[in-house]
Amino acid sequence: MTDSATSTIDPAEVARFERIAETWWDPRGPMKVLHRFNPVRLAYIRDEACRRFGRDPRSARSLEGLTVLDVGCGGGVLSEPLARLGARVTGLDPAPTNISVARLHAERVGLPIDYRNETVESVVAKGETFDMVLAMEVVEHVADVPAFVDACARAARPEGCLIMATLNRTAKSFAFAIVGAEYVLGWLPKGTHEWEKFVTPEELRAALGAAGMTAGNETGVSYNPLSGAWSLSRDMAVNYMLAAGRR
Repeated sequence: MTDSATSTIDPAEVARFERIAETWWDPRGPMKVLHRFNPVRLAYIRDEACRRFGRDPRSARSLEGLTVLDVGCGGGVLSEPLARLGARVTGLDPAPTNISVARLHAERVGLPIDYRNETVESVVAKGETFDMVLAMEVVEHVADVPAFVDACARAARPEGCLIMATLNRTAKSFAFAIVGAEYVLGWLPKGTHEWEKFVTPEELRAALGAAGMTAGNETGVSYNPLSGAWSLSRDMAVNYMLAAGRR
């Protein structure tokens, strides 16, 4: 990774995801929970984009022409459906194997996504900005949350928005996201998350405020064990998403 800008990357987190990079597109592998979660976060992003930019969410190309930066894109599980909706997607990931997997899969399905083994700080240093900046399930893995949020905010155009998804630091999230998901159900490899690095909504709002942005649409995301489906929820005690814009 070539990046002269100050980085908020945690090398230990990068190494952890490097070890499972080639399983990104296996819906029954270590990323199966992400594949199940993906439709909910994709719909949230689409609807927020349509609201902000005056688009029709029912259109098959509702994001046509919008520039999207997917920070921590992994193997491209979210980048690809965004590109199918018409967005011009740039995906960033500090793990080289993730980017290799993402590029290969996009080439196989014929999607023109700009994948880079690069950090958001490097993108900002070059003066690049985007209509939408996404940091989905990333902030709980970085070394410096306020600095990372600030870099993501600076990557958004003045009229653009920043959408983030993460895990709340509560007793419930420890029980569900650590004990349940990693040790009981085996949804994720053990050690994928560190509960101490989870971010509360209050902390995330404070970081956004310091970066000159205001949180708007906030929602929890809950899992139904009977149906096996994820859905938006008022309960933000475990997973939650929020969208922010300039004041």
